[in-house]
Amino acid sequence: MEAKKSIRLLITRQNDLHSPSYEEEFLVPYRPNMNIISALMEIRKNPVNAKGEKTTAVVWESVCLEEVCGSCSMIINGKPRQACSTLIDKLEQPIRLEPLKTFPVIRDLMVDRERMFEALKQVRAWIPIDGTYDLGAGPRMPEKTRQWAYELSKCMTCGCCLEACPNVNQKSSFIGPAPLSQVRLFNTHPTGAMNKEERLAAIMGAGGITACGNSQNCVEVCPKGIPLTTSIAALNRETTLQSFRNFFGG
Repeated sequence: MEAKKSIRLLITRQNDLHSPSYEEEFLVPYRPNMNIISALMEIRKNPVNAKGEKTTAVVWESVCLEEVCGSCSMIINGKPRQACSTLIDKLEQPIRLEPLKTFPVIRDLMVDRERMFEALKQVRAWIPIDGTYDLGAGPRMPEKTRQWAYELSKCMTCGCCLEACPNVNQKSSFIGPAPLSQVRLFNTHPTGAMNKEERLAAIMGAGGITACGNSQNCVEVCPKGIPLTTSIAALNRETTLQSFRNFFGG
């Protein structure tokens, strides 16, 4: 490609949650192997839009830059993706960048993912060991189980699955695919299984597993390829069995 080629970015911007959104165009010098974060950093170095007008630097969130932290999620050409692993050379131009619509906008491309983190608290997505004394070696997990459980542990709470899910919106209390998958992960853990009934109870109420419409959009957009719908299917069986136990007092 020619050295002088420019990348055309159409970015949806917003000053805060209560301000109207607007679109601003930027032209960024092209370099081979650039990702979206590289292009945004060029704008930050020189915040001038395509009209030559001085403007404010675009705000976004990122930490690891290697698809581990999940914080740089945004809608790129209509699809929720990670900005750090999305390469410019593989995108059609103009490249449209928008904030995730499922979450409140903090500013520009940065959103507040508190909804998802609160859902993880709701389902107790952790193993409650206080660490006050040495418990010794924990029970071993069968290798076959460990292999698929490891796939679930790859979740980086990026929010892409919630963005793609039609059942996660402002009018719904559905907790979304990621928290549900974490329930399966921690219920599978030999120590985490001690709180299995509590987690199942948490997803059997309002906003829980029955709110899933099985659109399977979550699997399509998950950057880690986590088998989210497999987890939801397994939890459907578990919650059904738990409801029978509750009914018969078992």
